[in-house]
Amino acid sequence: MAGPAASLGFQTLGGLRGAWLSFSEKRCPFFAGGRESSGIQALALQVKILWGGKADRERHEKTGFDYMKPNDLSSDRQGLFAGDDPFEIARNWLSEAGETEVNDPNAVALATVDETGLPNVRMVLLKEIQSDSFVFFTNYTSAKAAELTGSGKAAFVMHWKSLRRQIRVRGAVSTVSEADSDAYFLSRSVFSRIGAWASDQSSPLDNRQTLVNRAAELTEKLGDNPERPPFWGGFRIKPVEIEFWCDGADRLHDRFVWRKTEEETQWAVSRLNP
Repeated sequence: MAGPAASLGFQTLGGLRGAWLSFSEKRCPFFAGGRESSGIQALALQVKILWGGKADRERHEKTGFDYMKPNDLSSDRQGLFAGDDPFEIARNWLSEAGETEVNDPNAVALATVDETGLPNVRMVLLKEIQSDSFVFFTNYTSAKAAELTGSGKAAFVMHWKSLRRQIRVRGAVSTVSEADSDAYFLSRSVFSRIGAWASDQSSPLDNRQTLVNRAAELTEKLGDNPERPPFWGGFRIKPVEIEFWCDGADRLHDRFVWRKTEEETQWAVSRLNP
């Protein structure tokens, strides 16, 4: 057999296997040689090396790229998962989701437990990623608030279908300062502020018109610049565990978890099986 195909053997097949492994990770880009390289780019690169001859092989050997082995960049915490600050990684992912999600990229499924230990979950909007915590706001008389304060712990998952990524967080719960709650409340629209006053969240409601009428009465009473109601404010989740997940082909997903106790100051990071 003439041409490049004549040289096909176990080594070259191994290289093609490596190219396929690179291709299978196309949904999670990683950095190589200072440039972002997706799995598709890595596949094209390896095919070029396999079929390009001695000059291509020598050039890539000098840069440390082994053209006969699988591209295993994802075995190290690089690219999407790189960095020493998990909160910064979370902010970066959320920023990306803001460009791709149809709406509410900051929506999280917040999980709590009641006094019997029975789980509860609902969607809330994450409003801030601070240097050591995640912040959201709600009615302090609601069922979720009672469960948050009752157990002092919570978890949430933030999933983006457009990016095929998610972040899971578990940790201790506390309320934010009144000043922080005031500042955020005043940043909301007047209608949202009136709605916060009108809703006796989680309590029974006979019909929608009752709620609409209450909102209309409060609009007339409170005017166009209502202050924050005393029963409304923010919660902060300070994590002991943050997991970053990215979809991979054939369910070979990438997962990295950051863990520490409340007493520890440094995060321990490990890769998890998908």
